[in-house]
Amino acid sequence: MEFAFLFAAAFLAGLIDAVAGGGGLVQIPAIFSAYPSHAPATLIGTTKVASMAGTFNAAVRYARSVRIYWGATGPAVAAAFLCSMAGAYTLTLVPAEPLRKLLPFVLAILLIYTLARKDLGAEHAPTLSGARERWVALMGGAAIGFYDGIFGPGTGSFLMIMFVRLFGYDFLHAAASTKLVNLATNVAALMLLGFKGHVWWELGLVMAVGNVIGSQLGSRLALKHGSRFVRKVFLLVVSALILKTAWDAFVG
Repeated sequence: MEFAFLFAAAFLAGLIDAVAGGGGLVQIPAIFSAYPSHAPATLIGTTKVASMAGTFNAAVRYARSVRIYWGATGPAVAAAFLCSMAGAYTLTLVPAEPLRKLLPFVLAILLIYTLARKDLGAEHAPTLSGARERWVALMGGAAIGFYDGIFGPGTGSFLMIMFVRLFGYDFLHAAASTKLVNLATNVAALMLLGFKGHVWWELGLVMAVGNVIGSQLGSRLALKHGSRFVRKVFLLVVSALILKTAWDAFVG
């Protein structure tokens, strides 16, 4: 019964994540509610199996249809991979409670800013180049990668706003780059947590199938309807993330 429930949760997470990021909103609370007595590192490690599979599928679909700007995406991928591994290692040593309490406030600022800038992400007009572009990508990828390794919910949303706000991408191009960076963070965290024995592989593979099916549908919808559709889903996902993370941190 728990496996069927988590398959459905992974499907919905894959669909949401492929469009606008934030699949952890569904997947992580679902697995924690299904197995509350299991170690947090093991539960998060298991979700990384599903997230990696779904994100890989979405990344391939986007790469076939949307131009990838490697000047920013490449350095962000490299930094995110290394720092996600560091974050996952930290997860095995310390609790992530301070991040859990801070997250809803950070997401609220992100939502207010996006709502206030109605033209944000509507047009694709890259603003950085050369060394400055690489350094911003390295710093942003490092910070978000570490966060994904140690905790995770909202990573896709943070990456989306990074590519839209800092690099001037529209939401569709930002989604394409986000998938590649998020794939790197998932692979790195999974490698570290798997090596440490914090992955329940049987459950992870069941969830991976659901996540891939969801990501197929989600990426197809995003490519069909374009940046305005992605922006709307992004706002809905961030709003839901604020409510869910605030409840978890201060009430649940």
